[in-house]
Amino acid sequence: MSSALTPMLGARLARIALGHLTREYPNKLDHVIAGPGDVKSPRELHPIFFGSFDWHSCVHGHWLLARLYRRFPGFEAGEAIRGMLDAQLTEAKVAGEVAYLAQPATRGFERPYGWAWLLMLQGELLRHATPEGRRWAAALAPLAEAFERRFQAYLPLATYPVRAGTHFNSAFALLLARDYAAAAGRADLAGLCAASARRWYESDRACQAWEPSQDDFLSPALAEAALMADVLPPERFRMWFAAFLPDAPSGAPATLFSPATVSDRTDGKIAHLDGLNLSRAWCWRRIIAALPSSDPLCARAQQTAALHLSSALEQVAGDYMGEHWLATFALLALDPVSA
Repeated sequence: MSSALTPMLGARLARIALGHLTREYPNKLDHVIAGPGDVKSPRELHPIFFGSFDWHSCVHGHWLLARLYRRFPGFEAGEAIRGMLDAQLTEAKVAGEVAYLAQPATRGFERPYGWAWLLMLQGELLRHATPEGRRWAAALAPLAEAFERRFQAYLPLATYPVRAGTHFNSAFALLLARDYAAAAGRADLAGLCAASARRWYESDRACQAWEPSQDDFLSPALAEAALMADVLPPERFRMWFAAFLPDAPSGAPATLFSPATVSDRTDGKIAHLDGLNLSRAWCWRRIIAALPSSDPLCARAQQTAALHLSSALEQVAGDYMGEHWLATFALLALDPVSA
């Protein structure tokens, strides 16, 4: 598989997503059952995002389709993508998703990973300069606004960041939320995310990068650095990064420069490590973009990003434990900036 995003590769990624976005089972629900009436099927609970094994993967599968539709107007998968998004992103179905959030037990539903991906999807739709893109964004707006309000309520309460390499990672969520804020013109949300990032991370020094853990799909160290590259002015970021990973130009900590080993891709948690390799490539590419080309780290980081990408790109299809989500992380790595 090519390591550059081309219409041909984009069509392959689109076909993968189209194959599972409306596949209801198997399904791993994030759902609190408060009584017998709450025992419902995924499709009954979530009129749009019932497929792809879990809610958040279905959301970012829709993002993948929307991103490719914008990046490659008229490409071979475009008609199928348009049909899927027309069928899924309707006012009635969005109302059903919003209604689910109104239940008292859903305060922590998909926080913060699913919240951030829903905003990322809306940000992508807002960038579409097409009638269908505007229609899709208008339909999804009430759900995006609901999750935007949740971020605004939650971040002031979050005394500490979550530094895990899984769905709960705070830095990754803020990166995606800021992407949406830029597209939507939400300066207040962008500023809140930036203030939270500085509060949590600006004093971090000499990161030891005790990673990966066995089921990581995010790098706590690199996700944090990618967020700070987005939040801080260039010169201030360079100073921060030099203190955060002082030995990076010499390839240390070595774990950040070496792809993780995936021993069993039929195990959903172990398969996360393919996603780690892809998300590290994405982070390294964003970090490089914030550094001057003369920085001694850049050449090493470019090689590292390419190595991580090539180690996982062929693994985006095969076993469903990876196939239901890895194409999204491949697209992030291949096309790291939304604009």
